[in-house]
Amino acid sequence: MSSKILKEALAQQREIQDEAEPRNANGNNNSFVFTEAFAEAEEAEEDEIDDFGGFSETRSLFDSYDEEINEEDERVLEAFLRKDAGPQRTLADLIVEKIKQKDANAASEPRPLPKLDNSIIDLYKGVGKLLGSYTAGKIPKAFKHIPSMQLWEDVLYLTEPENWSPNALYQATRIFASNLGAKKAERFYRLVLLPRVREDILKNKRLHFALYQALKKSLYKPAAFFKGILFPLCESRTCNLREAVIIGSILQKVSIPPLHSSVALLKLAEMEYGGTTSYFIKLLLEKKYALPHRVLDATVAHFMRFLEDARIMPVIWHQSLLAFVQRYKNDLRKEDKDNLRNLLEKQKHKLVTPEIRRELNNSRNRGEKEDDLMLISSSVTVINKTIEEDRFDIPEVPMEED
Repeated sequence: MSSKILKEALAQQREIQDEAEPRNANGNNNSFVFTEAFAEAEEAEEDEIDDFGGFSETRSLFDSYDEEINEEDERVLEAFLRKDAGPQRTLADLIVEKIKQKDANAASEPRPLPKLDNSIIDLYKGVGKLLGSYTAGKIPKAFKHIPSMQLWEDVLYLTEPENWSPNALYQATRIFASNLGAKKAERFYRLVLLPRVREDILKNKRLHFALYQALKKSLYKPAAFFKGILFPLCESRTCNLREAVIIGSILQKVSIPPLHSSVALLKLAEMEYGGTTSYFIKLLLEKKYALPHRVLDATVAHFMRFLEDARIMPVIWHQSLLAFVQRYKNDLRKEDKDNLRNLLEKQKHKLVTPEIRRELNNSRNRGEKEDDLMLISSSVTVINKTIEEDRFDIPEVPMEED
């Protein structure tokens, strides 16, 4: 750590300690200059964080979602999961690896410390212990300074995020989502939030309410959410159906900007298939946003990849294809529809496939107008001529006799 960074860190520590002492009436703090509006907004945000009442430590979400997850679906999806995948990489894995690369003597230590001043190490290890038992109320001010530090990952590592309480992780996500740029927030999501969420689902078969709320807060930065949560989850090819249903419900409940949704759909369509990828594709399609032609073409290509696949496709794959043609059938090219019809001859589902065919057959092609479809599909000749009636040629009407 350079002397400049060390001085900055020590200055921040002294500032935190001095906040508890009365200020000199004539003294001015010139270290940071804020506009009045920004200072008030920051103070209000800190008050909101410190007023957090806490979530129940025993409250979980999705106890009732077992009905969406049956053994047959899970068994079919297993054929598409990666068998040789290693454990989810965490912030600790990354920092330890970096320390051991620079210091050979640290190779034998289970949790080596970064090259920081001892006072900084002691301060943030103490913060970590507080976060391990945190339930509600104020967050240590030293923790709130981490996003502004140059070596924020090293300092965050000292607090041992893997041992934070669920409520502490929720509060941390609020702070980091608000105060980090998109790229740094992405790293926090990928290295801290995602591993913890997956671990909790694996261990408890459901997700702690505070962790679920942390996921919702992470969508404050949509690009960081997709790059730090959704894409790593799908790229691992180890995401099971339970994880997909729980994390996917965030996409259902939270509004996402159409541009971010389009980019996410394009990325999912082009990445290596992992079974539950279809679930997330279906959720994004059901947002019913107008999609660029490039995204539509990539989605068609995604499904056509399975034309010669001998494996039995999971139900969710067929459902995602149905969602696609239901919403975007009139935006597809004629050749795309012909290709999809060929696909349906190879990949069939007794209930879903007939619905997909019906949607394709009752649609117009990209670039065609609705009137064109009516002219093609209608077999009734419409007469636009006025019908004249001869009032002297009226058929007799039988009358009832008295």
